[in-house]
Amino acid sequence: MRRFPADAGAGKSDSATPLAKGDFTIREEAGVCYLTPRSPGQEWQRAAQAGLSFRRARDADLPFLARVHAASGADAFAAAPWPESKKAAFVTMQFNLQHLHQRKEHPQADWLVIMRGGEDAGRLYLERRGSWHRIIDLALLPEHRGKGAGEALLRDLMDEAASCGKSLWIHVEKINPAMRLLRRLGFTVEEDNGLYEQLQWKR
Repeated sequence: MRRFPADAGAGKSDSATPLAKGDFTIREEAGVCYLTPRSPGQEWQRAAQAGLSFRRARDADLPFLARVHAASGADAFAAAPWPESKKAAFVTMQFNLQHLHQRKEHPQADWLVIMRGGEDAGRLYLERRGSWHRIIDLALLPEHRGKGAGEALLRDLMDEAASCGKSLWIHVEKINPAMRLLRRLGFTVEEDNGLYEQLQWKR
């Protein structure tokens, strides 16, 4: 438990992990706030039963997050008539640009590393706003797919949004195999952007 004056400002653990009110449970006594750190995703029970846990992404995780990005787009680049070195360089550049854009456009989002059995397994970027939640990105490495973990996490995120009376949004490439799962769970297309679709779920 941490003890701070009630008017203490927010700090940062490093450049990739800004602290927010939701990171703590807060109890105030005699003008002093007592903050107890919360574990990310500690209320996502289905995900926990599927063996998932979560931690906040740090700068040191960028190589891993880039690997998740590369694995997510592997099928799209498989047929490209480029040398493997050129494909790798392009995917790295793509990740770096995407990472900078996402951080700029969604500064209050949660940037989480998904773990399974104590091993880094994927990434979850989640933004919570007044009337909606948005999954900026949810991706697992290939060896952790097809085992029900992704569906368990999605159902937890749906429940969380519903408990607040909010909708849940996600931006998905049309050829993404996860599209079938999202439709089965009740997500509907709200906007067609060509290669991508904006999907919404609400109870």
